[in-house]
Amino acid sequence: QVQLVESGGGLVQAGGSLRLSCSGSGRSFSSVTMGWFRQAPGKERMFVAAINKSGGSRNFADSVKGRFTISRDNAKNTVYLQMNSLKPEDTAIYYCAATEKIWATPYGHEYTYWGQGTQVTVSS
Repeated sequence: QVQLVESGGGLVQAGGSLRLSCSGSGRSFSSVTMGWFRQAPGKERMFVAAINKSGGSRNFADSVKGRFTISRDNAKNTVYLQMNSLKPEDTAIYYCAATEKIWATPYGHEYTYWGQGTQVTVSS
């Protein structure tokens, strides 16, 4: 069992930056791949980024490549999503998730554990 809690969301102007954090507890954090997903109002949940358990492999949605980075600190049981050059279309609830898959999978159905989400709003 893994419990996940996101933080760091908020309101930012277009072009600005935010860093989301996801703290994990329960089973060994370093043994799970972590992912970030987002869901905008009226839309399906979408993959944003993922990082494997060692941090050596990362995966990004095309819409965020070059703007977002993902990292993790296993000593702190935390994964981060650094979001730069934010756009209004990045507005969504952002969720972190954990999976026992060994690769940085972009498929939401492969994630077992989910946080409650944190709201990110980008104003134009």
